[in-house]
Amino acid sequence: MIRVASLFLPQLAVERLRRAGRQDTPPEPARAAPRFPQPVDDNPGACSVPRGGGWRPGARWAQAASDGARSDRSAFDALPAHQRPTMRELGRRSEAAAPVFRALRGDDGPPPGAAAPLPLLWGARPTIIVARSGQRDVVTAACPAALDLGLAPGMAAAHARALVSDLEIFDADPEADRAWLDRLALHAARYWTPTAAVSGSDGIWLDLSGTTHLFGGEERFAARLLGFLKRLGFSARVAIAGTPGSAYALARYGGRAATVLPEGREGETLAPLPLAALRLTPEALAAAARFGIERIADLYPMPRGPLARRLGRAAVERLDQARGFVPEPIVPVIPFEMPEARRSLLEPIGTAEAIEQVIADLLADLVPALRERGLGIRSLVLRCDRLDMGEQVIAVGTARATRDASHLLRLFKLRIDRIEPGLGIEAVTLAAPQVETLGAEAIGGAAFDGTPCPPDLAPLVDALGGRAGEAALFRLRSIESDVPERAIGRAGPLAKPDGWPSWARPIRMLALPEALLGVVALLPDHPPRRFAWRGRTYAVVAGDGPERIHGEWWRRPGEMWAVRDYFRVEAESGERFWLFRRGDAITDNTGDLSWYMHGVFG
Repeated sequence: MIRVASLFLPQLAVERLRRAGRQDTPPEPARAAPRFPQPVDDNPGACSVPRGGGWRPGARWAQAASDGARSDRSAFDALPAHQRPTMRELGRRSEAAAPVFRALRGDDGPPPGAAAPLPLLWGARPTIIVARSGQRDVVTAACPAALDLGLAPGMAAAHARALVSDLEIFDADPEADRAWLDRLALHAARYWTPTAAVSGSDGIWLDLSGTTHLFGGEERFAARLLGFLKRLGFSARVAIAGTPGSAYALARYGGRAATVLPEGREGETLAPLPLAALRLTPEALAAAARFGIERIADLYPMPRGPLARRLGRAAVERLDQARGFVPEPIVPVIPFEMPEARRSLLEPIGTAEAIEQVIADLLADLVPALRERGLGIRSLVLRCDRLDMGEQVIAVGTARATRDASHLLRLFKLRIDRIEPGLGIEAVTLAAPQVETLGAEAIGGAAFDGTPCPPDLAPLVDALGGRAGEAALFRLRSIESDVPERAIGRAGPLAKPDGWPSWARPIRMLALPEALLGVVALLPDHPPRRFAWRGRTYAVVAGDGPERIHGEWWRRPGEMWAVRDYFRVEAESGERFWLFRRGDAITDNTGDLSWYMHGVFG
C-alpha cells in the first residue's frame, strides 16, 4: 500500500521573511562589539565607569542596600507567626485592578458595529510580496491581515496600494523560497522518510510507505509535522492519501489542517473539489470554464476522447493520477553523503608508526572516491575507537580544497602525538565533513614563455596552521572607513585583498591610541616639537601633516564634530611615529587638543 503525504505552506514567502527578519535583527544587548572599540571622539584614558554609564554591582551603596534587605528579611522570619504583619500591611496583596476603559465602552465586549481585530503577522501592518510580471508588479503572496482586507495573489500591486495605504511591500525572492524548501526536503529525507521531493513553489511530497509506524501512525505523524513547522514559525496544511495527486489536492483545497484519507476513497473525496486541485494549466482551466466545468466530479461521466480534445491530454492524465489509475513517480532529493573510510583492525594498535600507516591506508581509500565525485577536502576528522569504549578525535583543515594524500598525511603527522591509544585502538574512521568542488585549473600564460609560475602557498599555510593554529594565520584587508582603527580587518591567509588607500599608513598600529605627555607644538597646523611616550622623551627633527580625519557621524551622534589631525614625525634617534591631536585647535567642540600615539613606521 502506497501512502503519500503532501505538505502545503500557504504563507511560505511572507513567513520566511518574518523568520529571517527575526533572526537578522537580534535584540540590542546581543549585538557584538566592534573589533576596534576605540571611536574617534573617545578619550583613550582609563575610566572606572562602564561605557554608557550606569552603576556597577560592586558599588558600596548597592551592597549596603542588599545587606539591608537581607537583614530585614531575617528579622521578619525571626518573628512568631502570630506577630508577623499581614500581607496587606506589607503591600504585597494582589488585587484585581478596575478596567480603566470599561466606563468608556459600557460593557466587556467591543462596541457595537466594530470590526473584529485582524490577526497580526508582521507588526500591525498588512504585508504583501510582489514580483515583476511584464510591465507591472503583481502580488504573489499576502499575509492573513492583507487577505482579510481584500488583497489576494494575482492582484496588481498598484491596485493593492490604492486599497490599503498602510501596506508593507517586499520583493519576491523565489530562489530563497526554493532554497528553504530544499532544506526542508533534505531534513525530511534524513529524519522522516527516505523519499521526499519539493512540490511546486510552496509544498513538499513525502512517501510515507512503511514509515509511519515509527511515529505512532499517520495521524500522529501529521500532528508532529505541523508542530515542527509551527516551532519554525510557518503555518502549513498536510494531507495523507494513496496517490500524490489526491494528497496535493486535499492539502491545498481540502480546508483542514491535517487530512488522512483511507485507501480507495480518492474518487469520492476529490469530487467536490475545484478543477484547480488537479494541477491543470491556466489554458485548460479557461477552457473548462467556457464549457461550464467547475468541479472534479463533472469530469467523471465525460468520455475520455472529447475530454482530451477540450482540455488536453494532460488534464486526463492528471485525473487518472489523482484517482490512482496511472502511477505518478516522485523524484526524491538525495542527501549528501559524507565521504568516509573505515578500517576495523584485527589486532589493537598503539604506536605512532602504526597509526600513521592506518591513516595512509584510509587516505588511499578516500582520495579515489573524492576524485570520482570531483570533490576536494577542506577538513578531515579522524576518529579512533579504543578497546575501553573510548574514542580519540583529531581534525585537520586545509586553506584550499585538495586531494593530495601525501600533504594530508603530513598534516596528520603533526597531531598524532595528541592521540591517547590507552589499551589499544581497534577501529579507525576518516571522514571529510567539509568538501568543495575541485576540478582542473587553467595554467597561466606566464608558464609558456619560460617564466616560472608563483609557488603555491597553500601547503605552507596548512603546515603553519597545524603548528600554530588556524587563527594565527591571516592577512590584512581594507575596510571602507576613514577612521584608521576601523579601516583594517582580517582576511584568510590565501585571500587577495585589494582597495588599499594611496596615503601612507604605519606598519605597526596600536590597538588603542596611547596618550602623550609634555607635548610642545604650535597651533593649529604644526607638528609637535617635543613629546614624552612610555617614559621616554623625544625631540622631533622633521614632521609632515596634518592629515585631517573627521568622525563618522552616521555611526554615533558623538562623532558629528569629532576631528583628528594626524602627523608623521621623525625623532632625533631615527624613529618615525604616527600621532594625532584631538580637535582642530579652532572650534572647542571638535576635541580637547590632547595628543596620542597611534602607530610606528619602520
